[in-house]
Amino acid sequence: MTTNTILLLLLSILIAGGLSYFQYYYKAKTKSRVNLVLVFLRFLSIFGILLLMINPIMSRKILETIKTPLPIVVDNSSSIIDLNAKETALELFKKLYQNKDLQEKFDLQSYQFDSDFQQSELFDFKGTQTNLDEVAKNLKSTYKNSTFPTVLITDGNQTSGNDYVYSFDPNNKVYPLIVGDTTKFLDLKISQLNANKYAFHKNKFPVEVFLSYSGNKNVNADLSISQGNSILSKQTVSFSPSKKSEIISVLLPADKVGLQVFKAKITSNQKEKNTYNNSKNFAVEVIDQKTNIGIVSTLNHPDIGALKRAIEANAQRKVTIVKPNSINLLQDYNVLILYQPTTEFKSIFEKNKLAGINTFIVTGNSTDFNFLNQQQSGLTFKMSSQKEDYLAEFNSQFNLFAIDNLGFENFPPLQNAFGTITTNGTVSTLLSSKIRNIETNAPLLTFVENQGKRSAFLLGENLWKWRMQSHIDKQSFENFDVFVDKIIQFLASNNSKKSLVVNHENFYNSGESIEISAQFFNKNYEFDEKARLTISVTNVKSKQNKNYDLLKGNNSFKANLDGLLAGAYNFSVQELNSKTRYSGQFEILDFDIEKQFVNPDLEKLNQLATQTQGKVHYPNQVDALIKTLLDDENYKVVQKEIIAKTPLIDWVLLLILILILLASEWFLRKYNGML
Repeated sequence: MTTNTILLLLLSILIAGGLSYFQYYYKAKTKSRVNLVLVFLRFLSIFGILLLMINPIMSRKILETIKTPLPIVVDNSSSIIDLNAKETALELFKKLYQNKDLQEKFDLQSYQFDSDFQQSELFDFKGTQTNLDEVAKNLKSTYKNSTFPTVLITDGNQTSGNDYVYSFDPNNKVYPLIVGDTTKFLDLKISQLNANKYAFHKNKFPVEVFLSYSGNKNVNADLSISQGNSILSKQTVSFSPSKKSEIISVLLPADKVGLQVFKAKITSNQKEKNTYNNSKNFAVEVIDQKTNIGIVSTLNHPDIGALKRAIEANAQRKVTIVKPNSINLLQDYNVLILYQPTTEFKSIFEKNKLAGINTFIVTGNSTDFNFLNQQQSGLTFKMSSQKEDYLAEFNSQFNLFAIDNLGFENFPPLQNAFGTITTNGTVSTLLSSKIRNIETNAPLLTFVENQGKRSAFLLGENLWKWRMQSHIDKQSFENFDVFVDKIIQFLASNNSKKSLVVNHENFYNSGESIEISAQFFNKNYEFDEKARLTISVTNVKSKQNKNYDLLKGNNSFKANLDGLLAGAYNFSVQELNSKTRYSGQFEILDFDIEKQFVNPDLEKLNQLATQTQGKVHYPNQVDALIKTLLDDENYKVVQKEIIAKTPLIDWVLLLILILILLASEWFLRKYNGML
């Protein structure tokens, strides 16, 4: 409190005392005890009002105790039950979380994780995936810039996410508390199976089976692949203490059209603790038609190779690269990609007027734009001889087909001639162009429909740089290849526009996210945000039916069907206002990844503990873990002194007290006839 405030308070006391004495004692004809009480009441009320006017700042010291956070993270996946460790995990959590000494030293926080990470003190061990990488990310975010230990009650068997060993902060100790039997048992396992989603009728398709063995003696096993009651392939595999794995490749016949479900199984005469991981179902859709795409070009350019690789990433597509004068029958192709057309393409355009094949035209520095103006009417080009770099800008309102933004704005520019491009007729632009940061209002990737014929235009060369950039961003070509595949799929079909478009897979693995998305368009073929979509799902075998609402997302409606049991399902999506309906089917394959494990992953958890300078503990060592945490001098309780400053005018009680004093004074005067 400052000197000025103290002087003002003393002056307030003198003023309050003087006024009270003068009014009730000095001028009073009779001096009684009532007068003294009135003097006191008036003094307090005047002094209180003056205090509020001075408004001194009141300071008080608060001691705050800050404890080091101690996250206790419990694995809530179903593998804990499969390893008979549920009761152990619950007992360990209870012993740690209710320990009085730990509560006194640490700020205990309890979490659970499976595919997600969340705060919880209750665990049901029903998670279908295990993602320890998600634990690391969330702990870093929650306790940013803090030093703290973590207790991890888990079997360490991860089924999704990045390798968790190096995901955790190396400066914060992790103490894995391993649950599950670490005794090594003899176990044969199909650890991975690779097969294409699609195969062509009357062809053979490859299947790659990765087998692993855990044991200390020589074992002979039989690997069989069957469909229904028919065994399609069978062979013997040998394992030994020095030979723990084997990769088997087989070719299976695609004799039936449609979704075909197969089963791979490994058996031996040895007794195993876990036989669930001895078999794995997989499905292949056998199709009887292949889309042929012809890339017509007079140039050798990296774009042609990038297009070919992207298109043929889908096994349903076959790409042939030809020169304009080498094509005999245009009818051999479902889609023509005309790369930088010049007058040499004249015969192609003439023949295609009769053939009516959809085209994908790519322009660039070698394109003859005057010739192109003569051969098509969708776009009009007025181009100069000057070259220009064009950046892409994604159009989120594009609705010819569902497509995500791959980060086109960050892709390298495409190069084309500088000039003016005018669109004619029905044109839908997916990507518009920019020169540096200036919008040109011209298309970069656009689609034209005219009298049932579809065309796509990519107005710039160096598309191969986009594919490389996509790989840098996503560590995979898949996103870019799917983007190109959707363009080809659109061009390969001349079907009339449908008001209800539904996207789904033909089969899913149990435990995976099962999502079905749909788009509904009005009569102008504009995305209708007010549509009301529902989906009805029926199990083919049990006839059990479930209904869901599709929720609006970004330019589509989606329904999440997680929780469905393995089996075949029919489904129907309906728009309630127009009664438009789409029917389809899918199959959920019986595969529980959490049941693939026999033991905890001791090696990975030891690596994690070493990486973070922690230590692995077992259930019978929980007391030693508690002692380690209590004895660690790096984690101390800190007392922080906080000085809280409050203006007196914020004290509501003082105002109430002044009102009480004034009311009491009035009542006394009234009672004694002094009013």
